[in-house]
Amino acid sequence: MIDRATDILGLVDVQPTFMPGGELAVADGDAVVAVINCLAPRFDHAFATQDWHPPGHLSFASAHPGHRPFDTITMPYGEQVLWPDHAVQGSPNAELHRDLDLTRVEVIIRKGFDRNIDSYSTFFENDRRTPTGLDGWLRQRGFRRIFLAGLATDFCVAWSAEDAVRLGYQVVVIEDACRGIGMPLGNSRTTMDAARERLAGLGVRMVSSAVLGA
Repeated sequence: MIDRATDILGLVDVQPTFMPGGELAVADGDAVVAVINCLAPRFDHAFATQDWHPPGHLSFASAHPGHRPFDTITMPYGEQVLWPDHAVQGSPNAELHRDLDLTRVEVIIRKGFDRNIDSYSTFFENDRRTPTGLDGWLRQRGFRRIFLAGLATDFCVAWSAEDAVRLGYQVVVIEDACRGIGMPLGNSRTTMDAARERLAGLGVRMVSSAVLGA
């Protein structure tokens, strides 16, 4: 049962840059839009996040001569996967998807705009300490449970879910309203497998939109 007063739908980086034809395409990523739009009327409240990188962001492989996209390097805040240039500020593909139902979205959090640090989570940059401000907004509004949808399951959605649990929220990930990258980790495991294991260990519920009546 959804509590319309204290539950909120979180839309994570639903941007064309992460969809087929985009700079960092997630397979079938555009399919989340229709699922989210079916879910949205079940909630009275929603927030959205938007990846918003300046040109030359240090998470871009192009900022590191000799490296290629999906290489991993060590940054002052830890390991960093290098990505193709994506979600560049002001570019059409960095906008929220034009067909996304934003009727219930009350705040949009932009992340990744500091050139020197990437930001997967909706709550913290990748140093896991620098806040985006979302936690304060949610607490002031009295929200206690967060339903997450968007892109990508194994990165921004998973990191957001982990941080939300750490901050004391109940968290539900709506699996068919998300899509993952699934980078290989070896031994037939991918980043999707690792993300599911981490989230299960934290008590994050993974459900389908059908369970919510969408």
